Amino acid sequence: MIAGEPRRYDHVAFDLDGTLVDSRADLAAATNHVLRSFALPQIPPRLVFALVGEGARRLVERALGPARADAVDEGVRRFLVFYGEHLLDATVLYPGIHEALEALRAAGATLSVLSNKPEGLSRTILAGLGVSAYFRAVIGGDTLPTRKPDPAGLEQLRRLTETPLARMLLVGDSPVDVATAANAGAAFCGVGWGLDPERLRSARPACLVESPDELVSFALGDQTPRGGRASSSS
Repeated sequence: MIAGEPRRYDHVAFDLDGTLVDSRADLAAATNHVLRSFALPQIPPRLVFALVGEGARRLVERALGPARADAVDEGVRRFLVFYGEHLLDATVLYPGIHEALEALRAAGATLSVLSNKPEGLSRTILAGLGVSAYFRAVIGGDTLPTRKPDPAGLEQLRRLTETPLARMLLVGDSPVDVATAANAGAAFCGVGWGLDPERLRSARPACLVESPDELVSFALGDQTPRGGRASSSS
C-alpha cells in the first residue's frame, strides 16, 4: 500500500474454522467420537467438512440424522466435552495467515473474529495458536442470543469500533458467511482455501481470493495485489 493511501476497509472481521484455522481433523475426530459413542458407523472426514458452518448443534444434528433427533442434546454434550479436550490436537493456522494478520495490523486495520463456534473454544484456539493479540474482539456462537447468518454479531463488532458500515469487511469460507454479510449490509470476501470451497462458490460471493496475500491486498486497497488478483465470482 502506498504511504498515505487510505485502507479500503478499517475493520476486518474473520470467520474462524476454514478461514483462519484448519480445524478439519479435530472436528472430524469429535464428530466420529459422538457417532461411536452411540454405536453408529463413522463417516469419512471429507463428509464431516460439508456439515460444518452453523455451530456444534447443527453439526451433530446432521451427523446423527433426522431419525435420531432425540439424541441430539446428549450428542452435543459429548461433542463439546471431547472437542474441548482435543481442539488443538491437529488444528493449525492456514499457511500465510499469521503474516496476513501482521500486515493488516501494521496497516492500522482493526481485526476481530465472528464464529459460530462457542466463544470460549474460539478463544482457546486463538490463544493456543498464538494469535489472540491480533483481535480486538471475539464473538462466538453463544455470545449473543443469535448467531450467523443473523447480522447481530457483525453489527456488534461494528459498533464496538465505531466503524462505518462501508468500511467493514467480513472474511469467510461458507455460504453462512456470505449471508451474514448480506444481512448486515457489509462487504464480504470469500477465501478459496476453506472447508468446502465449492459450496462457497455456489453462493457466488462478490469477492473470492485464493491466498492470504490476495486477501491483504484486497482489504488494504493495494493497486498491485501481493499474491495475484482478487476475483469476482460473477
